[in-house]
Amino acid sequence: MQKQHSDLAKTADPLDQYNVVWRSPSKDHNGSMPIGNGEMGLNLWVEENGDLVFLISRTDSWDEHERLCKIGRVRIQFTPSLTGGVFRQMLKLKQSEIEIIGGSGDSAIHLHVWVDAHHQVAHIEADSREDFGMQVMLEVWRDRERPFEEGEDEGADGFKRPKVIYPDKVMSGRKDSIVWYHRNRISPWKSTLELQHLQPAIEIGEDPLLHRTFGGVIQGDGLVTVDDRTLKTVNPGKAFRVSIFTDTAVPATEGQWYDSIRQHISEVEAIEIGRAHEAHRSWWADFWNRSWIRAFGNEAAQITTRGYILQRFISACGGRGHFPIKFNGSIFTVNTEYDPDYRRWGGCYWFQNTRLPYWPMLGSGDHEMMRPLFRMFEKAIPLAKIRSRIYFDHGGSYFPETMSFWGTYNNGGMGWGWEQGIPGRTGNSFIRYHYSGTLELLAMMMDFYHYTQDVEFLQKELLPLADEFLWWWEEHWERDSAGKLKMYPSYACETYWDVTNPAQDVAGLRWNLDHLLALTDEQIGAERRQRWIKFRKAVPELPMAIKDGKPTLAPAEGKLGERRNSENPELYAIFPFRMYGAGKPDLELARHTFETRPQTGNVGWRQDDTQAAFLGLAELARDYVSGRAKKKHEESRFPAFWGPNFDWIPDQDHGGNLMMALQTMLLQADDGKIRLLPAWPKDWDVAFKLHAPKNTVVEGI
Repeated sequence: MQKQHSDLAKTADPLDQYNVVWRSPSKDHNGSMPIGNGEMGLNLWVEENGDLVFLISRTDSWDEHERLCKIGRVRIQFTPSLTGGVFRQMLKLKQSEIEIIGGSGDSAIHLHVWVDAHHQVAHIEADSREDFGMQVMLEVWRDRERPFEEGEDEGADGFKRPKVIYPDKVMSGRKDSIVWYHRNRISPWKSTLELQHLQPAIEIGEDPLLHRTFGGVIQGDGLVTVDDRTLKTVNPGKAFRVSIFTDTAVPATEGQWYDSIRQHISEVEAIEIGRAHEAHRSWWADFWNRSWIRAFGNEAAQITTRGYILQRFISACGGRGHFPIKFNGSIFTVNTEYDPDYRRWGGCYWFQNTRLPYWPMLGSGDHEMMRPLFRMFEKAIPLAKIRSRIYFDHGGSYFPETMSFWGTYNNGGMGWGWEQGIPGRTGNSFIRYHYSGTLELLAMMMDFYHYTQDVEFLQKELLPLADEFLWWWEEHWERDSAGKLKMYPSYACETYWDVTNPAQDVAGLRWNLDHLLALTDEQIGAERRQRWIKFRKAVPELPMAIKDGKPTLAPAEGKLGERRNSENPELYAIFPFRMYGAGKPDLELARHTFETRPQTGNVGWRQDDTQAAFLGLAELARDYVSGRAKKKHEESRFPAFWGPNFDWIPDQDHGGNLMMALQTMLLQADDGKIRLLPAWPKDWDVAFKLHAPKNTVVEGI
């Protein structure tokens, strides 16, 4: 008997214990459960009346106001109901499926919901021992022209007020299917470029919003049309499948979009459903086998592990699309006081926030999911080069802290015209001289190359961007009497304004140049090497100060002025620019800086837990990361719907920091060495598999 239990323990998948299981229906959208394939996602819940409801989303469904919108909402009613007997809803992580059973006895209905890992289609498969019926309804809230309500248009600054939300179109006369779409009638792209004095970019670019068309088709065997928004089963049966296909085309007419999605449907239907399901499960099995962390020993370890696993799942569900993960909710935002399309901070990408879901993808081995982030910036380089010439009359490229996906400032951040007539002086004083995003992006791309050893990426993507970014930093600043950069006026993040040589910029330049110069002449060429050696000599030392009688890193040189935000710029030399840490010189200096930091916290984009891990502070890192794992949104039922914190729900900064901190506690490898357990607490055991540079994989217990 003992041997049987032992064999069972060996064969059970450890991932299964982290499946999310609910024993009762949900009251409303706050009880939604996420599922997706990287591009397309669902927020799904069963209401107390037995209706299955889900919101449909994509990473590329941008409306005419640059809002990342939902595709629509679907409601499925069952006869008999899913309620009135047993109920269980389970997110099965290994298979990336939601399994639901509801009802009484032999009339209970079993549901399997999955979003195909290889195609933009969601399947809802239903079966029962007894006959049952279904009715499928499309619910559209963008059903008329209406102005934004007060406060609803946050981030939608492409047009002056009043701004209008335009309706979706539900196509009529489609036999045994529901077809709907949203097509952008207007776009702020041209007016944004004009407002920001970037008219030459109009000539070389293409409007990414005008006539962008996104929508879906719902159909299924045995389902017939009731009206343009409703399907139902012809006769009761023991098994049905509903399929929801989505597509985005840009630019597109109604006919072009419909032809595109019909072609997509034909390609999907050419694959036998069993084979498609097998391929879907195979992708997810490979994903989960790629890496893992499972800490155990007490409740805090269990909760932290669950948070890590669920956040990695959420990132995978929204991280393989045409656009990067939105920090303020990814594709899993739900209804608000306005409608499901609202999210705080709008549609722009804020680099301070966007970066955080991506750093842990290196250690987890989810490298392909980093490509949408790199691709967005690479596509915007032509515009960025034009901006540098017009604003500053020099070469190179930079990107604003708050950026549209095509590379411009958010108009609300830029201001409606150059402030005081000074080129490049933004109306938003918090981001006016905040330029460090390019340095952190470059550091992330350097790590990507070190991990993957992708030579083509190095030559075609990393080095060209390094040329552009470093050229901008080299030409933008004056030199002091010693020939060193004098970066003024500049910002130490958003916290200290009008300072000289802010810590995060000095650290970023030193870190990137040192790592680029560590490459061979064959890789970078003699001309680059000479240019970068000369530039490296011009980079100043990190700013220092004395605090509590001991040397400490400082946010910037000289006088700082008042604090305007709550970042600790001096700690960016620990993370993301890892000049200090366990096993590296001057560890006590870095620890003293950390211990005397003016702002502490472990929510949202605050990265204290990751920095503590880099410094080898095991117990503090444990307390911070386990505390972070407990801080979900109170009204949301799903355990990894964090936030809103500083942003929105689910807060991807919060979850990204959780993943990065836990990985860093286990493994650090950025200087040619691999350090195992540099900040791992003694009261937690662990099983793990993580990635390191040079295609190295480390697995242990």
